[in-house]
Amino acid sequence: MKIMYVTSECAPFIKTGGLGDVAGSLPQALAAKGHDVRVFCPLYSAIDQSMREKFYYIKNAYVRLGWRNQYCGIFRYEADGVTYYFIDNEYYFARGQIYGEYDDAERFAYYSKAVLEVLPDLEWKPDVINCNDWQTALVPVYYNLMFASRPFYENIKTVFTIHNIQYQGRYGREILEYVLGIDDAHFRSGFMAMDGDVNLMKAAIVASTAVTTVSPTYANEIQTEYYGYRLDSVLRMNSYKLHGILNGINMDAFNPEIFKNYGPNNPQDKLVNKTELLKLCGLEGDANTPVIGIVTRFVDQKGLDLVEAVLPDILADDVRLIVLGTGDYRYEQMFIEAKRRWPDKVSASIMFSGDLANRIYAGADMFLMPSKFEPCGLAQMIALRYGTIPIVRETGGLKDTVHAFVDYAGTGNGFTFASYNAHDMLHVIREACGVFRFNKPAWSKLIMQGMQSDFSWGSSADKYIEVYKTAMGQ
Repeated sequence: MKIMYVTSECAPFIKTGGLGDVAGSLPQALAAKGHDVRVFCPLYSAIDQSMREKFYYIKNAYVRLGWRNQYCGIFRYEADGVTYYFIDNEYYFARGQIYGEYDDAERFAYYSKAVLEVLPDLEWKPDVINCNDWQTALVPVYYNLMFASRPFYENIKTVFTIHNIQYQGRYGREILEYVLGIDDAHFRSGFMAMDGDVNLMKAAIVASTAVTTVSPTYANEIQTEYYGYRLDSVLRMNSYKLHGILNGINMDAFNPEIFKNYGPNNPQDKLVNKTELLKLCGLEGDANTPVIGIVTRFVDQKGLDLVEAVLPDILADDVRLIVLGTGDYRYEQMFIEAKRRWPDKVSASIMFSGDLANRIYAGADMFLMPSKFEPCGLAQMIALRYGTIPIVRETGGLKDTVHAFVDYAGTGNGFTFASYNAHDMLHVIREACGVFRFNKPAWSKLIMQGMQSDFSWGSSADKYIEVYKTAMGQ
């Protein structure tokens, strides 16, 4: 099968979050199963020069976008059985940041059109195109409106993956013809319209052959008013083609080799990582002091308002809290103030550091993720891989991957709560700390069950292949 994977970011070249991780791992897993996989990504100036030097220039072309005729350079790179194509246009992609520019609609419309236009130049026709989130939502739209009837493009199927339905690509009607080059008739018909705006994600859901999202629970949640961000009715109407497939993680990249290597056969060596983490963060504690880690974006989605509500209660106990992340000023200041108020209990690093994140995953005893919603979540899987017990709210991928500890049955791999309530969260934090302190055999079993969890991409890749085959009518 020839699979074209279109993304706005891809590890290890460029990433801002989970989409980059998925785009860096899923195509490799598909290629390992014998498929011809080609990943398309913008050639951002932010991609490290040492990587850019390895890209091979193929040719250049021009892409028509509305009244504009824009340059398009095509570069190629091969690694791990996957072919990568990078779309070059410095006007759109030589920016200070990947997202958040005033003309994001035009930038990613250009990119979505370009990846389709260049296919004949590559002398390669995919069987299926898998695009991701609103930045590439116009790929199935442009395909249906402008490309499907051309002989070269006939019978290509499109799959649209929703990583986070909160971000939909909503713009005013005026961009449709002037920026996107799409006739206003498609707004009047309702195809491109939602609540009076152009909605790119909505159009992709309607236009695509199949739609996937990143966990089975999230696939159900986004069909409800609370989680659907106004697209729930559209998804219910298209539920016949909606599939929830749990993300995986790169099991080699997230390997417990930090301060000291450890694994399911020698989990006691995790204590070395805990001791070194506390030392690194300027905190003191021993083997019986619970260490709770938080590595996240500081936004409401991540449930930090729950933490804010009961933070003094959490820190009233003999615990250590190690926090890493950036985001909303409110939450940055909350953790800075907590560090000032409880300097012997709190470490707060207002930054992003992959190295420190891995050290927290490896050295903490527990990992707190009280998300309001979480399409899939990778952090809880990484934590389990490192034998760090997750404390999560039962939503999205958290519900699919973390199962509540039941002492008498010896089951579960973490601690969970259902209601979005700060005191419910506080209760399970205290429950986890109690098991950690007073039931060492149960805690050791939790660690073992966590580290033996298989979150590799193999089974998830098989499910994507089934979606692709169904889309192709096989």
